[in-house]
Amino acid sequence: MFRFAAVAALSAAVSVPALAQQGPVLFYDGGDKMDASFNESAWNGAELYRMTEGGTYSEVVLPDGADRVELMRDYARQGYEPIVAIGFLYGEAVNQVAAEFPETDFAIVDMVVDQPNVRSVVFREHEGSYLMGAMAAMASESDTVGFVGGMDIPVIRKFACGYVGGVKAVNPDATVLVEMTGTTPAAFNDPERGEELAEGQIAQGADVIYHASGGTGVGVLDAVADAGILGIGVDMNQNGLEPGSVLTSMLKQVDYAVYFALKDHAVGEYTYGIQSLGLEDRGVGYAVDENNQFLVDRTMVGLVEEISYQIISGDLEVHDYMATSDCPY
Repeated sequence: MFRFAAVAALSAAVSVPALAQQGPVLFYDGGDKMDASFNESAWNGAELYRMTEGGTYSEVVLPDGADRVELMRDYARQGYEPIVAIGFLYGEAVNQVAAEFPETDFAIVDMVVDQPNVRSVVFREHEGSYLMGAMAAMASESDTVGFVGGMDIPVIRKFACGYVGGVKAVNPDATVLVEMTGTTPAAFNDPERGEELAEGQIAQGADVIYHASGGTGVGVLDAVADAGILGIGVDMNQNGLEPGSVLTSMLKQVDYAVYFALKDHAVGEYTYGIQSLGLEDRGVGYAVDENNQFLVDRTMVGLVEEISYQIISGDLEVHDYMATSDCPY
């Protein structure tokens, strides 16, 4: 169910007490829910909750020009909870509205908000991206691979750095081309620019390209399929977008983060603070299915599983760009 608050409702005073609980509501990141990536993964988690637990939920696709704080405040005032914000762009809104409604439960994915009534779910994307780099290096015949990011922000650099590390671990002499789509949130929803960047990397010899760019990645995967090379998807399993042309997908389990936020709240087991999900927690991983099973052989799987074990055991530490703002690979 989509719900857009009226302008008049948004202007009501914050001091109005919350009404009876209305159930959970999801705030999607950007204007396209079915983006075959981040937002759609969140929706899948909500649908899993609906189908397995019998719960209901509401959802908000942010209208153009809408004020995130005012819109979220309106839902909090009406008694919706938990309020689940999908994406770092909601950080300020969650921080402010959670403080105004301390009895309401909130969750945010991909951002840490330090409020006592907020669950912050973040991922160790660098671990999953390291696996993608290792697989790309094994699959590459040109010794040149690429990365296309969305908005140039630390978390996307975190993807890129982990990827470079995995590539270099398998092939120290490989060339890794790294480009970002833009510097605004629109960079996550620009398939044409994604296709253009991928084509540029292909012209430079890249034969495997990994994207971490939301809806922009549709254009990246289109380009690799047209060129007869390989792409790597992100967030949800994108192997089926271009069957036979997607080597694998770096699974970032936004769906599980949403599912457990809704379920935990429904059964009275809601917790707060930071949840950091990586390989050990199955918060990140890689996808093998009927669309790529002939691209990923036993040798590749064996290496990736060995690397995963080393990361989980602590024998291998993947550099976290978010911790140092640099990439040593």
